[in-house]
Amino acid sequence: MTLDTSVLFQIAGIGIIVAMIHTILKQMGKEEYAQFVSLIGFIIVLLFVLDSISDLFQQIRSVFFLQG
Repeated sequence: MTLDTSVLFQIAGIGIIVAMIHTILKQMGKEEYAQFVSLIGFIIVLLFVLDSISDLFQQIRSVFFLQG
């Protein structure tokens, strides 16, 4: 099982972009929008993680049930 580094770089990139947008919006006084952007960023990263976990469980299932 190999770790796909592109997913890690995508998550890091999303985190950096969301942090920058959050900081800019907070300094402009739009804290509600800043929290909304953070929530959307969290949901996107969560979808990446859930997809990776789904692949992991699929590999585990193929090992134990001997499916190719």
